[in-house]
Amino acid sequence: MSVSTLSTKALLARKRSPVQLVENRVCFAGPHSELSIYDTYEQANRVSLKADSLLYCGMVTGAKVMHTKDQDNIPFLPHESFILAPDEEVFIDFPEAELTKPTTCLTIAISKEKVAQICDRMNDVMHASLPSSQPIDPNQHLHTIHTQATQQVLDRLASDYVQNDPDRDLLVDFGVSELITRILRHHGREALLQFTHNAPDTNGITHVIHWIENNLSLPLDTCQLAKMACMSRSRFYDCFKRQLGCTPLEYQHQRRMSKAYQRLKENGSVTQVSYELGYLSLSHFSRRFHQHFGVTPRQVAQAKLIN
Repeated sequence: MSVSTLSTKALLARKRSPVQLVENRVCFAGPHSELSIYDTYEQANRVSLKADSLLYCGMVTGAKVMHTKDQDNIPFLPHESFILAPDEEVFIDFPEAELTKPTTCLTIAISKEKVAQICDRMNDVMHASLPSSQPIDPNQHLHTIHTQATQQVLDRLASDYVQNDPDRDLLVDFGVSELITRILRHHGREALLQFTHNAPDTNGITHVIHWIENNLSLPLDTCQLAKMACMSRSRFYDCFKRQLGCTPLEYQHQRRMSKAYQRLKENGSVTQVSYELGYLSLSHFSRRFHQHFGVTPRQVAQAKLIN
């Protein structure tokens, strides 16, 4: 987590002086939400985490291993998001924590009312693009990498919670609304991608999405994609952007980055992953990856959990 001002850093340093070695917690209340920063200074296993509201978790430094009721041994690393539904319990291992190198995580607990308010608006916006018009469920579990844009929201929120600004509550509320929107957009897109995987020929857009997913290394030609969708170029472009929230080229870039991150975590070499995804220049791939995630491909490839 980068913090935007020296005063914020100094204040956080004072407040985060350890009182306990496992999950030392500092809290900052906001409207409809609460930010907590947890520092752990020694290895520990099966530490419980639970909240009565939606809980967003973001790793800052170090690594955790998460255990939910449905899945065991989930690696949780920096630049990843983990969402817990209200009253869902997770147990956490801290394999890397040290006194001089703590494992740090932030959580943002968001009231059910705030989540429902944003969800209703998002369902109105995304109604046409959701499979069978199925509404988004904001309480479903989520573990995913997040982009530099989401990281910037988290950095800004951390600063807004801490700063003694006259508009603090308003800024925090704006930031929380943006974070919820990004979470819900991810849920809606994942639902559409799953639907596309199962029924790629449902309509022109699902056909195009399916083709892009299976040809990530190939360059895109918008005119060819429009023909696949049986639409004019302008209608296809507008329809795609309305349903996916981005242009076809932006979508391909996002999916390439997501695939690259997964492959690098599976011990794929940076060079190999770069060429697999259609990047002819390793430096270009590394630059785009860093712009997207805020870390280099080599940093992801070298990240190891201590078993």
